[in-house]
Amino acid sequence: MVDYLVVGLGLAGTALCDLLEQHGRSFLCINDESQQASIVAGGLYNPVILKRFTPAWMAQEQMEIALPFYTRLEDKLQTPLDYKLRVLRRFTSVEEQNNWFQAADKPQLQPFLSLNILENHNPLLDAPFGFGEVLHTGRVDTKVLLQTYSAYLRQKGQLREDTFDHSLLEVGEGQIRYQGVTARNLVFASGFGLKANPYFNYLPLNGTKGELLTIRAADLNEENVIKSSVFIIPLGNHLYRVGATYKWKDKTNTPTQESRTELLGKLDTFLKADYEVVAHVAGIRPTVTDRRPLVGRHPEHANIYVLNGFGSRGVLIAPYAAGQLWDYIENRGSLHPEMDISRFSQKYNPV
Repeated sequence: MVDYLVVGLGLAGTALCDLLEQHGRSFLCINDESQQASIVAGGLYNPVILKRFTPAWMAQEQMEIALPFYTRLEDKLQTPLDYKLRVLRRFTSVEEQNNWFQAADKPQLQPFLSLNILENHNPLLDAPFGFGEVLHTGRVDTKVLLQTYSAYLRQKGQLREDTFDHSLLEVGEGQIRYQGVTARNLVFASGFGLKANPYFNYLPLNGTKGELLTIRAADLNEENVIKSSVFIIPLGNHLYRVGATYKWKDKTNTPTQESRTELLGKLDTFLKADYEVVAHVAGIRPTVTDRRPLVGRHPEHANIYVLNGFGSRGVLIAPYAAGQLWDYIENRGSLHPEMDISRFSQKYNPV
Protein backbone atom coordinates (compact mmCIF):
# COMPACT_ATOMS: atom_id res chain seq x y z
CA MET A 1 0.00 0.00 0.00
CA VAL A 2 1.29 3.44 -0.94
CA ASP A 3 -0.25 6.76 -0.01
CA TYR A 4 -0.30 8.08 -3.58
CA LEU A 5 -0.23 6.81 -7.12
CA VAL A 6 0.75 9.70 -9.43
CA VAL A 7 0.17 9.39 -13.18
CA GLY A 8 2.39 11.70 -15.21
CA LEU A 9 5.80 13.20 -14.50
CA GLY A 10 5.85 16.56 -16.21
CA LEU A 11 6.09 19.76 -14.18
CA ALA A 12 2.81 18.98 -12.38
CA GLY A 13 3.76 15.45 -11.37
CA THR A 14 7.26 16.49 -10.35
CA ALA A 15 5.98 19.30 -8.13
CA LEU A 16 3.51 16.95 -6.44
CA CYS A 17 6.03 14.11 -5.95
CA ASP A 18 8.49 16.55 -4.38
CA LEU A 19 5.81 17.65 -1.91
CA LEU A 20 4.94 14.05 -1.10
CA GLU A 21 8.57 13.26 -0.37
CA GLN A 22 8.92 16.40 1.74
CA HIS A 23 6.01 15.30 3.91
CA GLY A 24 7.06 11.68 4.18
CA ARG A 25 4.27 10.20 2.07
CA SER A 26 4.88 7.01 0.12
CA PHE A 27 4.18 7.15 -3.61
CA LEU A 28 4.69 5.55 -6.99
CA CYS A 29 4.71 7.48 -10.24
CA ILE A 30 3.67 6.03 -13.62
CA ASN A 31 4.89 7.88 -16.69
CA ASP A 32 5.29 7.05 -20.37
CA GLU A 33 6.73 10.32 -21.78
CA SER A 34 3.92 10.56 -24.33
CA GLN A 35 3.33 14.18 -23.32
CA GLN A 36 6.16 16.47 -24.41
CA ALA A 37 4.93 19.95 -23.39
CA SER A 38 6.99 20.19 -20.18
CA ILE A 39 10.12 18.77 -21.80
CA VAL A 40 10.17 21.05 -24.86
CA ALA A 41 8.99 24.17 -23.02
CA GLY A 42 11.02 27.35 -23.19
CA GLY A 43 11.06 27.24 -19.39
CA LEU A 44 10.75 30.98 -18.81
CA TYR A 45 9.24 32.24 -15.60
CA ASN A 46 7.90 35.70 -16.06
CA PRO A 47 5.14 37.27 -13.94
CA VAL A 48 3.87 39.58 -16.71
CA ILE A 49 1.88 38.92 -19.89
CA LEU A 50 4.03 41.01 -22.20
CA LYS A 51 1.64 41.23 -25.10
CA ARG A 52 -0.74 43.38 -23.08
CA PHE A 53 1.41 44.48 -20.10
CA THR A 54 -0.88 42.79 -17.60
CA PRO A 55 -0.04 40.66 -14.54
CA ALA A 56 -0.19 36.91 -14.95
CA TRP A 57 -2.81 35.18 -12.81
CA MET A 58 -1.66 34.87 -9.16
CA ALA A 59 1.87 35.76 -10.26
CA GLN A 60 3.15 37.03 -6.90
CA GLU A 61 1.83 34.02 -4.98
CA GLN A 62 3.24 31.62 -7.56
CA MET A 63 6.68 33.23 -7.57
CA GLU A 64 6.93 32.95 -3.79
CA ILE A 65 6.42 29.17 -4.01
CA ALA A 66 8.09 28.35 -7.33
CA LEU A 67 11.53 29.88 -6.76
CA PRO A 68 12.22 28.01 -3.48
CA PHE A 69 10.90 24.85 -5.14
CA TYR A 70 13.49 24.99 -7.93
CA THR A 71 16.25 25.82 -5.46
CA ARG A 72 15.27 22.77 -3.41
CA LEU A 73 15.31 20.57 -6.52
CA GLU A 74 18.74 21.87 -7.48
CA ASP A 75 20.04 20.85 -4.04
CA LYS A 76 18.29 17.48 -4.12
CA LEU A 77 19.41 16.58 -7.64
CA GLN A 78 22.80 18.31 -7.43
CA THR A 79 22.08 19.85 -10.83
CA PRO A 80 21.77 23.50 -11.95
CA LEU A 81 18.20 24.14 -13.11
CA ASP A 82 17.31 27.80 -12.50
CA TYR A 83 19.13 30.39 -14.58
CA LYS A 84 18.47 34.03 -13.69
CA LEU A 85 17.93 35.95 -16.91
CA ARG A 86 16.72 39.45 -17.63
CA VAL A 87 13.65 39.60 -19.86
CA LEU A 88 13.60 42.64 -22.13
CA ARG A 89 10.42 43.62 -23.96
CA ARG A 90 11.23 45.20 -27.31
CA PHE A 91 9.18 48.33 -27.97
CA THR A 92 7.90 48.96 -31.47
CA SER A 93 6.71 52.55 -30.94
CA VAL A 94 6.60 55.49 -28.56
CA GLU A 95 3.00 54.48 -27.82
CA GLU A 96 4.22 51.14 -26.48
CA GLN A 97 6.71 52.92 -24.27
CA ASN A 98 3.87 55.03 -22.84
CA ASN A 99 1.71 51.95 -22.30
CA TRP A 100 4.60 50.37 -20.40
CA PHE A 101 4.86 53.33 -18.03
CA GLN A 102 1.10 53.30 -17.44
CA ALA A 103 1.24 49.60 -16.61
CA ALA A 104 4.21 50.07 -14.28
CA ASP A 105 2.10 52.44 -12.16
CA LYS A 106 -0.39 49.71 -11.33
CA PRO A 107 0.12 48.18 -7.86
CA GLN A 108 0.13 44.58 -9.15
CA LEU A 109 2.82 45.35 -11.71
CA GLN A 110 5.06 47.78 -9.80
CA PRO A 111 7.30 45.01 -8.39
CA PHE A 112 7.87 43.53 -11.84
CA LEU A 113 8.27 46.37 -14.36
CA SER A 114 11.35 48.61 -14.40
CA LEU A 115 10.70 52.29 -15.02
CA ASN A 116 13.91 52.66 -17.04
CA ILE A 117 13.78 52.35 -20.80
CA LEU A 118 16.93 50.55 -21.89
CA GLU A 119 18.68 51.61 -25.06
CA ASN A 120 19.63 48.91 -27.51
CA HIS A 121 23.39 48.36 -27.65
CA ASN A 122 23.34 45.19 -29.74
CA PRO A 123 23.86 46.10 -33.42
CA LEU A 124 22.37 42.75 -34.49
CA LEU A 125 18.98 43.56 -32.94
CA ASP A 126 16.64 46.08 -34.54
CA ALA A 127 15.19 47.94 -31.55
CA PRO A 128 15.18 51.73 -32.17
CA PHE A 129 12.62 52.33 -29.40
CA GLY A 130 14.57 50.36 -26.81
CA PHE A 131 13.40 47.84 -24.24
CA GLY A 132 11.43 47.58 -21.02
CA GLU A 133 12.89 45.26 -18.39
CA VAL A 134 10.81 42.72 -16.49
CA LEU A 135 12.19 42.03 -13.01
CA HIS A 136 12.53 38.72 -11.12
CA THR A 137 12.68 36.54 -14.22
CA GLY A 138 14.64 33.51 -15.35
CA ARG A 139 14.64 30.18 -17.14
CA VAL A 140 14.25 26.69 -15.75
CA ASP A 141 15.87 23.99 -17.84
CA THR A 142 12.77 21.80 -17.88
CA LYS A 143 14.35 19.06 -19.99
CA VAL A 144 17.24 18.56 -17.58
CA LEU A 145 14.88 18.86 -14.60
CA LEU A 146 12.53 16.13 -15.83
CA GLN A 147 15.29 13.81 -17.01
CA THR A 148 17.20 14.17 -13.75
CA TYR A 149 14.13 13.84 -11.55
CA SER A 150 12.99 10.76 -13.45
CA ALA A 151 16.42 9.20 -12.86
CA TYR A 152 16.14 10.14 -9.17
CA LEU A 153 12.78 8.36 -8.78
CA ARG A 154 13.94 5.44 -10.89
CA GLN A 155 16.89 4.89 -8.57
CA LYS A 156 14.56 4.92 -5.58
CA GLY A 157 12.17 2.45 -7.19
CA GLN A 158 9.36 5.02 -7.29
CA LEU A 159 8.94 5.29 -11.05
CA ARG A 160 7.21 2.83 -13.35
CA GLU A 161 7.80 3.68 -17.00
CA ASP A 162 4.64 2.48 -18.65
CA THR A 163 1.44 3.74 -20.25
CA PHE A 164 -1.40 3.91 -17.76
CA ASP A 165 -4.31 1.68 -18.81
CA HIS A 166 -7.52 3.11 -17.33
CA SER A 167 -9.39 -0.14 -17.97
CA LEU A 168 -7.19 -1.93 -15.43
CA LEU A 169 -7.95 0.52 -12.61
CA GLU A 170 -10.05 -0.85 -9.76
CA VAL A 171 -11.67 1.82 -7.61
CA GLY A 172 -12.67 0.73 -4.11
CA GLU A 173 -13.82 2.36 -0.91
CA GLY A 174 -10.87 4.33 0.45
CA GLN A 175 -8.33 2.87 -1.97
CA ILE A 176 -7.56 2.09 -5.60
CA ARG A 177 -5.76 -0.87 -7.13
CA TYR A 178 -3.75 -0.89 -10.32
CA GLN A 179 -1.59 -3.74 -11.61
CA GLY A 180 -0.49 -4.99 -8.22
CA VAL A 181 -0.30 -1.55 -6.60
CA THR A 182 -2.73 -0.45 -3.92
CA ALA A 183 -2.92 3.26 -3.12
CA ARG A 184 -4.99 5.48 -0.89
CA ASN A 185 -5.08 8.29 -3.45
CA LEU A 186 -4.69 8.56 -7.21
CA VAL A 187 -3.64 11.82 -8.88
CA PHE A 188 -3.72 12.29 -12.64
CA ALA A 189 -1.06 14.81 -13.69
CA SER A 190 -0.90 13.67 -17.29
CA GLY A 191 -1.08 16.92 -19.25
CA PHE A 192 -2.94 16.78 -22.53
CA GLY A 193 -3.24 13.01 -22.02
CA LEU A 194 -6.18 13.86 -19.77
CA LYS A 195 -8.33 14.04 -22.92
CA ALA A 196 -8.27 10.23 -23.06
CA ASN A 197 -8.98 9.81 -19.34
CA PRO A 198 -12.52 8.44 -18.77
CA TYR A 199 -12.61 9.93 -15.28
CA PHE A 200 -11.87 13.51 -16.28
CA ASN A 201 -12.54 13.77 -20.01
CA TYR A 202 -15.63 15.89 -19.28
CA LEU A 203 -13.34 18.78 -18.35
CA PRO A 204 -12.85 21.42 -21.09
CA LEU A 205 -9.17 20.76 -21.79
CA ASN A 206 -8.41 22.14 -25.24
CA GLY A 207 -4.74 21.58 -25.82
CA THR A 208 -2.65 24.08 -27.76
CA LYS A 209 0.27 22.97 -29.89
CA GLY A 210 3.46 24.91 -29.34
CA GLU A 211 6.55 24.70 -31.52
CA LEU A 212 10.00 26.06 -30.76
CA LEU A 213 13.26 26.33 -32.67
CA THR A 214 16.82 26.31 -31.43
CA ILE A 215 19.20 28.45 -33.48
CA ARG A 216 22.94 28.94 -33.43
CA ALA A 217 23.95 32.59 -33.91
CA ALA A 218 27.70 32.90 -33.35
CA ASP A 219 27.83 36.69 -33.59
CA LEU A 220 24.71 37.65 -31.64
CA ASN A 221 26.29 37.62 -28.16
CA GLU A 222 23.05 38.39 -26.34
CA GLU A 223 22.73 37.42 -22.67
CA ASN A 224 19.17 38.66 -22.12
CA VAL A 225 15.84 37.19 -23.13
CA ILE A 226 14.42 39.36 -25.90
CA LYS A 227 10.63 39.42 -26.27
CA SER A 228 9.21 40.79 -29.47
CA SER A 229 6.78 38.96 -31.76
CA VAL A 230 8.70 35.86 -30.58
CA PHE A 231 11.02 35.17 -27.66
CA ILE A 232 14.76 34.74 -28.08
CA ILE A 233 16.08 32.85 -25.05
CA PRO A 234 19.87 32.49 -24.62
CA LEU A 235 20.94 28.93 -23.80
CA GLY A 236 24.72 29.41 -23.85
CA ASN A 237 27.32 28.35 -26.43
CA HIS A 238 25.77 30.69 -29.02
CA LEU A 239 22.50 28.76 -28.89
CA TYR A 240 19.09 30.46 -28.55
CA ARG A 241 15.57 29.10 -28.15
CA VAL A 242 13.00 30.83 -30.39
CA GLY A 243 9.29 30.51 -29.81
CA ALA A 244 6.59 29.87 -29.62
CA THR A 245 3.59 29.13 -31.79
CA TYR A 246 -0.01 28.57 -30.67
CA LYS A 247 -2.02 26.17 -32.83
CA TRP A 248 -5.41 24.85 -31.77
CA LYS A 249 -6.28 22.20 -34.39
CA ASP A 250 -3.16 20.03 -34.74
CA LYS A 251 -2.84 17.77 -31.66
CA THR A 252 0.36 15.94 -32.62
CA ASN A 253 3.91 16.32 -31.28
CA THR A 254 5.25 16.51 -34.84
CA PRO A 255 7.04 19.75 -35.83
CA THR A 256 5.65 21.41 -38.96
CA GLN A 257 7.15 23.43 -41.77
CA GLU A 258 4.31 25.94 -41.39
CA SER A 259 5.32 26.81 -37.83
CA ARG A 260 9.01 26.89 -38.70
CA THR A 261 8.24 29.42 -41.43
CA GLU A 262 6.07 31.46 -39.05
CA LEU A 263 8.73 31.59 -36.33
CA LEU A 264 11.55 32.48 -38.70
CA GLY A 265 9.42 35.13 -40.40
CA LYS A 266 8.79 36.85 -37.07
CA LEU A 267 12.38 36.43 -35.96
CA ASP A 268 13.72 38.04 -39.11
CA THR A 269 11.74 41.24 -38.46
CA PHE A 270 14.15 42.22 -35.68
CA LEU A 271 17.15 39.84 -35.68
CA LYS A 272 19.92 40.94 -38.05
CA ALA A 273 22.41 38.19 -37.20
CA ASP A 274 23.30 35.22 -39.35
CA TYR A 275 22.01 31.99 -37.80
CA GLU A 276 21.26 28.35 -38.47
CA VAL A 277 18.37 26.27 -37.14
CA VAL A 278 19.74 23.30 -35.18
CA ALA A 279 16.56 21.91 -33.59
CA HIS A 280 12.77 22.08 -33.97
CA VAL A 281 10.44 20.61 -31.33
CA ALA A 282 6.72 20.55 -30.57
CA GLY A 283 4.39 19.67 -27.72
CA ILE A 284 0.74 20.04 -26.75
CA ARG A 285 0.15 22.43 -23.87
CA PRO A 286 -2.75 21.45 -21.58
CA THR A 287 -4.84 24.59 -22.00
CA VAL A 288 -8.32 25.20 -20.60
CA THR A 289 -11.22 27.20 -22.01
CA ASP A 290 -11.17 29.71 -19.13
CA ARG A 291 -7.33 29.79 -18.92
CA ARG A 292 -7.24 28.47 -15.37
CA PRO A 293 -5.79 25.21 -14.01
CA LEU A 294 -7.79 22.05 -13.44
CA VAL A 295 -7.28 20.92 -9.85
CA GLY A 296 -9.55 18.96 -7.56
CA ARG A 297 -11.42 15.79 -6.68
CA HIS A 298 -13.48 13.62 -8.99
CA PRO A 299 -17.25 14.25 -8.59
CA GLU A 300 -17.94 10.64 -7.54
CA HIS A 301 -14.68 9.04 -6.45
CA ALA A 302 -13.37 10.65 -3.28
CA ASN A 303 -9.78 9.41 -3.68
CA ILE A 304 -9.20 10.30 -7.36
CA TYR A 305 -7.80 13.75 -8.17
CA VAL A 306 -6.55 15.83 -11.07
CA LEU A 307 -3.62 18.28 -11.33
CA ASN A 308 -3.56 19.75 -14.79
CA GLY A 309 -4.32 22.60 -17.19
CA PHE A 310 -1.31 24.90 -16.70
CA GLY A 311 -1.07 25.99 -20.33
CA SER A 312 2.14 27.82 -21.19
CA ARG A 313 2.89 28.92 -17.62
CA GLY A 314 3.58 25.57 -15.98
CA VAL A 315 6.98 26.58 -14.61
CA LEU A 316 5.28 29.07 -12.27
CA ILE A 317 1.87 27.46 -11.76
CA ALA A 318 2.91 23.83 -11.09
CA PRO A 319 4.47 24.28 -7.62
CA TYR A 320 1.63 26.56 -6.53
CA ALA A 321 -1.14 24.27 -7.80
CA ALA A 322 0.54 21.16 -6.34
CA GLY A 323 0.64 22.90 -2.96
CA GLN A 324 -3.04 23.74 -3.25
CA LEU A 325 -3.91 20.12 -4.01
CA TRP A 326 -1.74 18.81 -1.17
CA ASP A 327 -3.48 21.10 1.33
CA TYR A 328 -6.88 20.14 -0.08
CA ILE A 329 -6.25 16.40 0.27
CA GLU A 330 -4.24 16.26 3.48
CA ASN A 331 -5.56 19.22 5.49
CA ARG A 332 -9.05 19.54 4.02
CA GLY A 333 -8.11 23.00 2.85
CA SER A 334 -10.01 24.85 0.18
CA LEU A 335 -8.82 25.16 -3.40
CA HIS A 336 -8.64 28.53 -5.07
CA PRO A 337 -12.12 28.72 -6.65
CA GLU A 338 -10.74 29.70 -10.06
CA MET A 339 -8.77 26.43 -10.30
CA ASP A 340 -11.21 24.08 -8.57
CA ILE A 341 -12.74 21.67 -11.12
CA SER A 342 -16.05 21.95 -9.29
CA ARG A 343 -16.62 25.01 -11.51
CA PHE A 344 -17.32 22.52 -14.31
CA SER A 345 -19.52 20.15 -12.29
CA GLN A 346 -22.49 20.81 -14.60
CA LYS A 347 -20.51 19.22 -17.44
CA TYR A 348 -20.16 15.91 -15.63
CA ASN A 349 -22.59 13.23 -16.85
CA PRO A 350 -21.92 9.86 -15.20
CA VAL A 351 -22.54 6.89 -17.46
